[in-house]
Amino acid sequence: MLEQDRWRHPGDHVLQSVMPWFQYPLMFPASLDRMRFENDALDLFADDAPSSQLFRVTRGNRMDRPVDLPWLDADRAVLIAVNRNPGDDVALALDYRTDFADPRVVASDFWTDPSRCSWRLVAPRFTQLLTAPGLT
Repeated sequence: MLEQDRWRHPGDHVLQSVMPWFQYPLMFPASLDRMRFENDALDLFADDAPSSQLFRVTRGNRMDRPVDLPWLDADRAVLIAVNRNPGDDVALALDYRTDFADPRVVASDFWTDPSRCSWRLVAPRFTQLLTAPGLT
């Protein structure tokens, strides 16, 4: 979608209809380089103990049991949209723990419990998110 210039922000109102709890605006990276840059945050959060606890991002291969929601596995996730405003620290991610070909989509949630992030399901499959009204 990036290569075809089809990965665009659908509008805040569309995202609000898909993720009603989500309160901050997102930015959709317009290039693969920008998306890679944004994904560096997952490594930072997973490898720093206080950040890992706050953002609930870890590495599943370091755990003695499977990691699932409300945690995100940094080795099996890709951020596809991030906070538009610096400091909001929110994101939308593909979570490949469920399916490598059509991963589920999750989003950060700091509003239910402001003391720490939870990752919540947005769509069980990426293809389902793409078919949401107004998203493509």
